[in-house]
Amino acid sequence: MCSPEPINCFPVLMNILSNTFLRLFNSTARFRVWSELFYTGESPELKHYIFFGLFTYLLVLAAGLPPLFAMSNVEDYKVRSTSC
Repeated sequence: MCSPEPINCFPVLMNILSNTFLRLFNSTARFRVWSELFYTGESPELKHYIFFGLFTYLLVLAAGLPPLFAMSNVEDYKVRSTSC
């Protein structure tokens, strides 16, 4: 009924307990629980948003790294450090 992974076991346990309490109170409603971590439907719009989000992140990262190296070289020049 439950796989050894806790992430899959908890929703099953909550489903069993909830439905048991509903039956105790003579209710006809039932809970259904899914243990999927992410929505698995194929959506081209979702892929589009993910692609452009990652692309924007990489652009910001690429724009920020060269000045970091340049500042390091300028600082080394100011203190007149030499490499061995």
